[in-house]
Amino acid sequence: MNGGAASAPADPLLHGASILVVDDEAIIREVLDELLARGGCRVHLATDGAEGVALAMQGTFDAILLDVMMPGMDGMAALEKLHRFDPDLPVIMVTAYGTARSARDALKRGAFDFIEKPFQHADVLDAVRNAVEHRRQATARRARRTAIEAGAHRFGGLLGSAPRMQELFNLIASVAPSRTTVLVTGESGTGKELVARALHDNSPRADRAFVPVNSGSLPADLLESNLFGHVKGAFTGAIAPKKGLFELADRGSIFFDEIGTVPLDTQAKLLRVIQEREFMRLGGVDTVRVDVRIIAATNQDLRSLVEAGQFREDLFYRLHVITVDLPPLRERREDVPLLAQHFLEQHGQENGKPDLVLTPEALGLLEAHHWPGNVRELGNVIERVAVLTGGMAVGAHLIRDALRTSPSLVLPDDIPPDGIPFREIIEQTEARLIVQALEKAGGVQKKAAELLRIKPTTLHEMMKRHGIRAGRTRPGALAGSSAAPAPGAPAAPGAALSGRSAAPAGGGLLGARAGRSGSG
Repeated sequence: MNGGAASAPADPLLHGASILVVDDEAIIREVLDELLARGGCRVHLATDGAEGVALAMQGTFDAILLDVMMPGMDGMAALEKLHRFDPDLPVIMVTAYGTARSARDALKRGAFDFIEKPFQHADVLDAVRNAVEHRRQATARRARRTAIEAGAHRFGGLLGSAPRMQELFNLIASVAPSRTTVLVTGESGTGKELVARALHDNSPRADRAFVPVNSGSLPADLLESNLFGHVKGAFTGAIAPKKGLFELADRGSIFFDEIGTVPLDTQAKLLRVIQEREFMRLGGVDTVRVDVRIIAATNQDLRSLVEAGQFREDLFYRLHVITVDLPPLRERREDVPLLAQHFLEQHGQENGKPDLVLTPEALGLLEAHHWPGNVRELGNVIERVAVLTGGMAVGAHLIRDALRTSPSLVLPDDIPPDGIPFREIIEQTEARLIVQALEKAGGVQKKAAELLRIKPTTLHEMMKRHGIRAGRTRPGALAGSSAAPAPGAPAAPGAALSGRSAAPAGGGLLGARAGRSGSG
């Protein structure tokens, strides 16, 4: 063995990689442990083949260094068991009895690489680096294959067949195996926590903790105590030491929901954890080291917060390594039937109604709605109708009632002190006017364009932008419906616009921030 372990530099690829060393010689285990730890790896040790196989089956490893000559179960026998258990797990064989024949035999049985004793430290690090990269690429391929085999409609808890969602699934599958910090952006209700869970569940950390943190629900001092823990006597009431969420998430993932709400003082401490992977408990002097993958989410524009001095610029760039942007539901309307059916099955089972179906008219209303509250709003609407329906068929009247009571964007009588979501209100109003014009025109786009006093080509582009499908509207029905409302049925949401939408019961700007607040 040549070269000192102290010369091994920290390697970004190896940092946090989980490596299992299996060797019956204590000195070899000690040298490899120190070498790999200095390179940034998390090292686990086993003294023989049987122990190594048992550990591999219990944990998640990026690579294994396996000695060939050991008492009991030797390296070749262990290699065969490991390869049957996980064909993608890279195993690097290490032996003092290396020959061309034994090397070929090991590779034929599934070994990833072969190192002879005495070894160069640089050769070990190169082999481990290649193995870790292979493992992460294999994990990404497996995640993509799982999505494809599921019909590409589901990835973890996420559902969608729209092109934007397919791109999102591929991005998550590519990023998940790494330890890179990820920023998830998107409006409230789009499913940001589901993205975070998919990243964790498809990573080598899947068997470790996933710890969500609601950043905006706690005052600064309590948030820091929760994150970093405290020592006994750190503050009034601290009668015993307490571990923080970072320690609980060690070797796993921590998810910061609405990272933009974290106070500036806490942001500085969070930056240190990201940079140094260490922190001190409140009131303590000892440094605690952790290996945690950080996933953050926001429905705010962090760049604007940086410019306003409300968010640290250095923390923004630390978080902004990989960004996953979730599209709002109105930009993937083709997923509405898929999501509606999913929620109908879920809430139908919960309410003892397993065979619920949506009528074509009901589905048409769902497809035409603007969904300011995104997937969360759709789920709430379906839950309501699943509870209230008296038969198996969910009709249009139930959907109309549910949409009317669902928080929606409305035109305010006056701009409130905290402002309004201008673009969302304009988009929803525009979509409603187009639907109403198509109703009156019996689905004839040229006539609808005349009613709106715009060109037919302009109307066509606006319909494409809002996801309003042509040829499915006739007098008395919303776009997407196939029948007129029954006499005396409630008017469709957004009907009778005369300069402003009718406000929901209670008046005022009810739900005016439905698409911009709350957890995602």
